Amino acid sequence: MQHNQHEFGKGKEISNTSLVSPALSDYMNYREYLADFYQFKRKASKGSLRQYNYAVFSAAANIKSPNYLKMIIEGKRNLSEDMIGKFGKALGFNKEQTEEFRLLVNFTQATDPADRNIFLKKMSEHRVGVKLKSGEIDRKSFEKVPNWVAWIVYAMVDQDGVTFDTASLKNLLRGKASEDEIENSLQALIASGELRRDEKTGEIKKARSLTESPEDIPVALVRKLQSQLMYLGLESIYQDQPTDREFGTLTMSLTKAEFEEIKFKLRQMRKGLNKDNSIARMKTKGERVYQLNIQLFPVTNSVNASSQPVMQSALDVKLADSVMEAAAPSAEAVAKAEAVLAQMAEVAVVEASPVPTPAAPAVAVQAQAEATTASVKSNKSSLIPNANPEAAKERSNVSSLAASAASAAELFR
Repeated sequence: MQHNQHEFGKGKEISNTSLVSPALSDYMNYREYLADFYQFKRKASKGSLRQYNYAVFSAAANIKSPNYLKMIIEGKRNLSEDMIGKFGKALGFNKEQTEEFRLLVNFTQATDPADRNIFLKKMSEHRVGVKLKSGEIDRKSFEKVPNWVAWIVYAMVDQDGVTFDTASLKNLLRGKASEDEIENSLQALIASGELRRDEKTGEIKKARSLTESPEDIPVALVRKLQSQLMYLGLESIYQDQPTDREFGTLTMSLTKAEFEEIKFKLRQMRKGLNKDNSIARMKTKGERVYQLNIQLFPVTNSVNASSQPVMQSALDVKLADSVMEAAAPSAEAVAKAEAVLAQMAEVAVVEASPVPTPAAPAVAVQAQAEATTASVKSNKSSLIPNANPEAAKERSNVSSLAASAASAAELFR
């Protein structure tokens, strides 16, 4: 059975007056890319002596069957490794584009969720690398976003008994990162000012948030970090005992209003957990570092919708109003945070309910908690009526990792 899925790029209209070739990096389903590529070539060759057709593509790919492309687009055939190379040639791809196409094909055709996650991770990393090489992503912006190792090392400052030598950190991370990765991440955090080493005791302490200027962070890099952290959850399923983790899933049909309500409740839950953990870490250090991932996403389209919206690539969505939070504040924020937290307990958080729509997609909810890495959580701002501006400013110090990041659809949308 073929794995067909409506993803990104489906239904894109190509103008007759301003033809633009579809970009492979905008797609999460190679069949949809091929369909749009074929329509682009058809319109571009309109009026010529020989209009582009399936036979022309087959000739360029050195394939005997004249309708092979049509069968691939319709999901009647899958592409083999050998055919991927031939298709890359017919599509006019260079080496990097052919490799991206290969990863996209593997992702689309994979039926096992674990395999799809692996290919998605590889494809995301490949696309970020291409954007860095081409200059589409600024190298300085890239260096501002710590990788998953740095986020965990940062959180380990609040773990009891941690000595920040490379061998010890590698052992605590259970071999998930190499000594070079750990050392580079630690030194980068110190050099950039996120962590500091006490001159007298040599103790590593938090100095400031990891992301001070989130608006400068490309979305592709944020999603790369999110994918790395969520992939740790997949590993935890196979590596950790059920007593050391908590996994749960729930698939349900929702209206738009119900979806927004659940989203709001999840934000409040994350904020509550973060506040409680922040208070606890002011008093004493934790025993282990855990990762909490919360996902809520559509798995079907709405039947009654007049037209489905054209979805953007997950790597190109604009920054949303979400934040990444860590469990404990830096030492400089503790004094202010204690007073602010008392005020926060009395503040009522209100969010307006959206207008219900006739139909909405079914939604899957997944929560993960694992004893492998850092307390990093996606979050979104809530509306606080009549709040004092100064108090609101101080509240931002409660989370040592509070910073705006992209989250129009966590990772696997």
